[in-house]
Amino acid sequence: MFNDRGELLNFTLTPGNTDDRKPVPQLLQSLFGKVFGDKGYLSQKLAKQLFDTGGVRLITKLRRNMKNRLTPLEDHLLLRKRAIVETIIDPLKNISQIEHSRHRSPINCLVNLVAV
Repeated sequence: MFNDRGELLNFTLTPGNTDDRKPVPQLLQSLFGKVFGDKGYLSQKLAKQLFDTGGVRLITKLRRNMKNRLTPLEDHLLLRKRAIVETIIDPLKNISQIEHSRHRSPINCLVNLVAV
């Protein structure tokens, strides 16, 4: 899918019981560079798979019980900026009346989309 500026946008709809990390390789197929995520995407297996297939570096914060690892200063600073971006996106979602509702069936999802 392309947006109004001709940029490629990837999205995937998954059931609620699917791990968030599962569709990531498919979503990042045509990308390269660095991807910043929260602790939910923390996985050595996923990071290695992304780097081996497309050269994408997955950068996340560490959990409390994990050993420190050396990360470049640039990556550490960009990871901190991610929190600022999320802080700005939240009020924009509220202003635009975009909410994440957890549907239990595809029909309920479509009803919600049509009703808005």
